[in-house]
Amino acid sequence: MTPSDDEFRRLVGEHSSLVYSVALRLLGDPGLAEEVAQDVFLELYRSLSRLESDDHVRHWLRRTATHRATDAFRRRSVRPEGQSEVWDDIFDRAPASRREVPMETAMERMLLTLPLQQRTALVLRYGEDLSPEEIARTTGQPLATVKSNLQRGLQMLRRKGAVVLKEFVRG
Repeated sequence: MTPSDDEFRRLVGEHSSLVYSVALRLLGDPGLAEEVAQDVFLELYRSLSRLESDDHVRHWLRRTATHRATDAFRRRSVRPEGQSEVWDDIFDRAPASRREVPMETAMERMLLTLPLQQRTALVLRYGEDLSPEEIARTTGQPLATVKSNLQRGLQMLRRKGAVVLKEFVRG
């Protein structure tokens, strides 16, 4: 593809929600997700001449957004990955009654407590509807690692969900 301003605008319009969504789900910070999205699109503008098709662009954007969000997460160093089993400050800041928090918000908060690799695998699998093979290509990880991260992430979410989501059932 040759980079023209109109083509670039079209691609930004079509894919900005994808890039922002991936970054937001991995980072949990809207401001930082916007910064990552801007960086990704600046990089796209410089790389557009090497991308061959719309499918290639979509794959490139997912991969680049995932990597840039991971880089931003590591720079920010919110919490060490070893503390993923501990309820972090995310739940300490929750309203007194879980009933005040929508279930979707509770699920997003639980997702943010997972280690980054598990969170990345789950976001790409269930948020972006990628197969494990596509996730492996996007993240550059072996397929077995992706499957392991998916399995462990789901197990951890189930354990955490058993505690948190009981509040929604009790009402």
